[in-house]
Amino acid sequence: MINKELISASLPVLSPKDPLHKALGMMDDCKVIHLPVVDEEKYLGLISEDDLLNADDDNQLVETLISTLSKVKVLPGNHFTDAVQLANEYGLGVVPVAEADLQWVGSIAAPDLLKFTGHMIGADEPGGIIVLQMDKRNFAFSEIYKLVETNDAQITQLNTHFDNNLGIFFVTIKLNKLELADIVATFQRYEYQVSYFFGEEEYENELRNNYDHLMNYLNL
Repeated sequence: MINKELISASLPVLSPKDPLHKALGMMDDCKVIHLPVVDEEKYLGLISEDDLLNADDDNQLVETLISTLSKVKVLPGNHFTDAVQLANEYGLGVVPVAEADLQWVGSIAAPDLLKFTGHMIGADEPGGIIVLQMDKRNFAFSEIYKLVETNDAQITQLNTHFDNNLGIFFVTIKLNKLELADIVATFQRYEYQVSYFFGEEEYENELRNNYDHLMNYLNL
């Protein structure tokens, strides 16, 4: 999915000739704290609610604040993860989309990004989740897939993340089944470190009890 395919037709834009009180009203109506300023189909920048509230007179025009506008934007043909990153980095509720020459294309609503991201990682599909942690150099998708497959399950989504603070490589696996006890046990048998797992409660409790019994025994 690319950015221009997530553009919302319901998000308005501001004109430099709009008074600030009108801009505040539009933000309030749309429940956002940012709106793009566009003049003759050219993107001028993103104005924030704070910019408007800090102005001396809400009757003055948006154009008086042009120099303070943020110029952040994403390109329409880039992958939507660019918009996700920009929204996270700047705390945006609206992500502007414009060409390299600032030709205006449209806006993406942050809730739409969240919804589509959830869809992409399979959050809206039933299934269990297992999170492994390991040294990055030990990551082997083929082996992980084989271990899952031996338990009559399939990986529907796999994501990796390296935590710079902890120096740990995490692998998050979404599976097509909720019964995870046998799969978790298989990973542990092959010396994988299971950080978390989320599936059927009865299986989680059984595995947790077995694990606790083992730890108590080893501590004797």
